[in-house]
Amino acid sequence: MSGPYPFQTSDKFNRREALAATLAVGASSLIAQTNEAAVVPSSSDDRKRSTKPVALKKSINLWAFPYPDRMTLRECLQLAKDAGFDAIELNYDLESDLSPKAGPKELAAIRSMADEIGIEISGLCSFLFWPYPLTANDSERRSKGMELATKMAHAAHALGTKNLLVVPGSVHIPWRDDYPPVANHVCDQRAKEAVAKLLPTAEKLDISLNIENIFFNGYLITPMEMADFVDHFDSEHVNVHFDTGNIMMFQYPEHWIEFLGKRIRNVHLKEYTKNGTDYSLETFRPLLDGTTNWPAVIDAFTETGYGGYLTFEYFHPWQHYPEALIYQTSDSMNRMLGRQA
Repeated sequence: MSGPYPFQTSDKFNRREALAATLAVGASSLIAQTNEAAVVPSSSDDRKRSTKPVALKKSINLWAFPYPDRMTLRECLQLAKDAGFDAIELNYDLESDLSPKAGPKELAAIRSMADEIGIEISGLCSFLFWPYPLTANDSERRSKGMELATKMAHAAHALGTKNLLVVPGSVHIPWRDDYPPVANHVCDQRAKEAVAKLLPTAEKLDISLNIENIFFNGYLITPMEMADFVDHFDSEHVNVHFDTGNIMMFQYPEHWIEFLGKRIRNVHLKEYTKNGTDYSLETFRPLLDGTTNWPAVIDAFTETGYGGYLTFEYFHPWQHYPEALIYQTSDSMNRMLGRQA
């Protein structure tokens, strides 16, 4: 008796034919999938990751973590390690584990904790260069800035890192209403004087004062100006901390990298979108969610021979499931650097 379906029949021979046909279709489908995979293997598919593995170290800044409100410093370091980062960049503040309240003993303990967890410290940076700029018209604020910068240098040494990010000066600070604008030539003079005063300490401690490019502050806004500033000191202890996102409003990081070359000592990876009009910290995005030409940027680093850290810098820890940002960033960097997950 036949039914409504083609293979519903009492004929045993027809049932065998139907089964054979089904198996043949399945085998053909499997062969087709196998051939497709052979044509575009995952290891060389630029839709999935870079096809050219790059030997650079993955790092992440502490600002991407909900520290200290929801996570301890130890938890942050352990999370970074668990997520696959080689290093973490720490931040110096007035109220934290890394502050003027922390002496050599406390800072050495942080270094030991990082060693115990198995994660490197890629550098030290700070927001304190904004409330206490080294080029402020107020001499007391300049003095306080120098005092804090000197303490940062000692803290970097105690933490076992040679990298200290330095913001040498600002013509304007758009997010602060307590910083009267400083004339460009005055800013340049004060910035050079400040770095010159810090240099003997850096030489004694064997750390590098890494000058960061920040388009928003109106100072050192071209690669030529940055190169001239660093070269002015003719010292292995004054270099560049290059930030990919800080110039993205009107420029392109791959051009800066090519020009600055060996001057680059440390790096911030900040994603930025040119599609928005909000010129604030909100324009910085999670990695790969912007308009940066990352293949060109990574190629530029490779061509200049840079072999240090790439540190993701982000200022908005996620309100819910903050670990997700850390793991997502690690995965994005794996793809950018051609690493397997």
